[in-house]
Amino acid sequence: QVQLVESGGGLVQAGGSLRLACVASGTIYAIDDMAWYRQAPGKQREWVATIANRGTTNYADSVKDRFTISRDNAKSTMYLQMNSLKPEDTAVYYCNADIFDVHTAGYLGHWGQGTLVTVSS
Repeated sequence: QVQLVESGGGLVQAGGSLRLACVASGTIYAIDDMAWYRQAPGKQREWVATIANRGTTNYADSVKDRFTISRDNAKSTMYLQMNSLKPEDTAVYYCNADIFDVHTAGYLGHWGQGTLVTVSS
């Protein structure tokens, strides 16, 4: 059994910063790509950033130069440092990870429960 749990969300004023974390727990053999997604009220879930196992990163244009994704493989943890936050960043942020499953001998995608980020103007 594998779970992803996000933390670090909260209320912040525009221009402020937050750091989100996503911890994978359970029987972890290996984690491939990890990513952050977000879903604003009344909108579809959108991709925010991805970090590969060896550290290569990609960002959505809307967060480029403001957000930084990172990971600590020894701790099975992914982070999202969010700076210069804008009201349009308000959303529930979800982590996603491809985690090796011994039962299927392959990687399965997992989602966390989400953490709410609210940016006030």
